[in-house]
Amino acid sequence: MTDVLDTVPQADRIDTGVVNVLAISEGLSQAVADTYRLLFKSHAYHWNVEGPLFHPIHLLTEEQYNDLFTAADDLAERMRALGRLAPFQLDAMAKGSIITDPAKLPSAHEMIEDLASDHEAVAKRMRKVIAAAEKGNDPVTADLLTGRCAAHEKAAWMLRATAK
Repeated sequence: MTDVLDTVPQADRIDTGVVNVLAISEGLSQAVADTYRLLFKSHAYHWNVEGPLFHPIHLLTEEQYNDLFTAADDLAERMRALGRLAPFQLDAMAKGSIITDPAKLPSAHEMIEDLASDHEAVAKRMRKVIAAAEKGNDPVTADLLTGRCAAHEKAAWMLRATAK
């Protein structure tokens, strides 16, 4: 039925009616990678922020990295529900992510801009997977990623509003 069935053992096959599972699961894998990288960066900034914005950024990044941890789990579990393996190598996730590490520890304002830009970039990337999921008769993945896009857009707004 789908291109993934040739690579999944018979006992692990799940017939969901989803078409083009491989492309959708590759997009989900990218979403997991981006989420994990953004989780780490948010946590690192949480630990290292200094200055007059310390407290609001410290609290906001804690809220956001907790949300990202839950999101990574939800995304990976969706991959499993589609009969695919979730990412299991940190190096591979780092290479598959659009999130990059700063060359040096940024100032509090630079942290905010960096995280806000990353949230926006992840939301944009997820929209491509949403389109593939909708085309592939996968409203569950489309709905999950639509919710994640909304969370990333809200995170970017909250970060920028904190810095004003």
